[in-house]
Amino acid sequence: MNGNPQNSHSPPSSQINKPKKKSQEPKSGKKRGGQPGHPGHSRYLYPVEVCEIVKDYYPSHCARCGEALTGSDPNPYRHQVVEIPPIQPKIEEHRLHQLECPHCGCLTRAELPPEVERSGYQARTVGIVSLLSGVYHLSHQAVKNVMGDLFGVEIGTGSINRLRREASQSVSPAVESAQNYVQAQPIVGADETGFKQGNADGQNGKNLKAWLWVAVTPLVSFFCVLLSRSAQAAKQLLGSNFAGFLNCDRYGAYNWLPLEQKQFCWAHLKREFNKMAERSGVSGRLGRELLEEEKKLFALWYRVRDGTLDRAAFQHEVEPIRAAIKDLLQEGADYQIGAKEKTPLAKTVRTCRQLLKVEPALWLFVTVSGLEPTNNDAERAIRPAVLWRRVSFGSQSQAGSVFVARMLTVVTSLRSQGRNVLEFMTATIRAARQGTEPPSLLPEPSSSGQSLTLVA
Repeated sequence: MNGNPQNSHSPPSSQINKPKKKSQEPKSGKKRGGQPGHPGHSRYLYPVEVCEIVKDYYPSHCARCGEALTGSDPNPYRHQVVEIPPIQPKIEEHRLHQLECPHCGCLTRAELPPEVERSGYQARTVGIVSLLSGVYHLSHQAVKNVMGDLFGVEIGTGSINRLRREASQSVSPAVESAQNYVQAQPIVGADETGFKQGNADGQNGKNLKAWLWVAVTPLVSFFCVLLSRSAQAAKQLLGSNFAGFLNCDRYGAYNWLPLEQKQFCWAHLKREFNKMAERSGVSGRLGRELLEEEKKLFALWYRVRDGTLDRAAFQHEVEPIRAAIKDLLQEGADYQIGAKEKTPLAKTVRTCRQLLKVEPALWLFVTVSGLEPTNNDAERAIRPAVLWRRVSFGSQSQAGSVFVARMLTVVTSLRSQGRNVLEFMTATIRAARQGTEPPSLLPEPSSSGQSLTLVA
């Protein structure tokens, strides 16, 4: 049996270059694209207030009979033409003259006034560099090329690295506050993925594999890169005193939390059922029956989400499904196998026994309003990091890993709140330079509350 994203933890991207099997379903005979009656999607129109030029055109004669036309149309068809003018960098030159003392011959050079930036780059320029590197995952050389081609700014790769470090240090207080916020939330999703960290700074002398961890809430997410995938690393992510509910997979690093605090991901569980269903004999039957029960469960769950089924009715209708799944798992667990047996049935038996041990953690979402049955939010949050890893092959130093984690924290949180990343970075860097209060990654108080209701 071949592993694939439907029956294992392999990501969908692992099948990109594999030829797809031809579908056995007959062709519909329809042409490609939108079908008649399908609602169309037109291009985005900017508000008329931001348009530099607005012109109105009126027809002078009727297209059918030629009669002269007058009046106005309250809802005219709008056609917009967008152009980006050449961008010219604003460059200030400050000349520091050096004069010789006529009395003693000492040479004295003028000093820069306090309001002039010492780094040679204003805060917005630093923000753009951090955006190109930390959001669009460009290499130092690619950032250098973009800065020259688009903005007319000539900058060396060494300066790019220096500006990245400044951006990373500037957002450090905001990221720390985001970590504290996430750790205090009642519902958190967590996930982790491998990440390469080199030893350019001597901080990874043993060449350990690094791991990128993420803790997700609806409006704020926190990322960190650690040289461990252990329970201690999970505690560093969530806080050793984490008291909320955790949405996660069944990885052992989260075993320090009691089952009563964990909701295991049903997407992962479905993959296990698919794996069973693809086996022959008893395993295949158990897998297919478990998938049927899972299908019933999610048909009910979708009705809860769209508001057509209330929570009390949902709990009532879930009871027979839970009982059926538990009976099927028990049936699989009751088969006798050898300690080192590796047959398909033995694999099924071990999976059933493992799931029975954690069975309460499969159903927490039924009684906790606001808790999802899958960990999809955390997996979606970590996907950009996987793409970053593919493009850059990880980081070369601990400082590089910290930059990756901090920028992912900033970008993911701001986009969840609908805030502009470049404006935030510019304001944060400017505040760090001036020693003023930096902007926060935390949402406004009116939108920061996360719904949590225990339903008896």
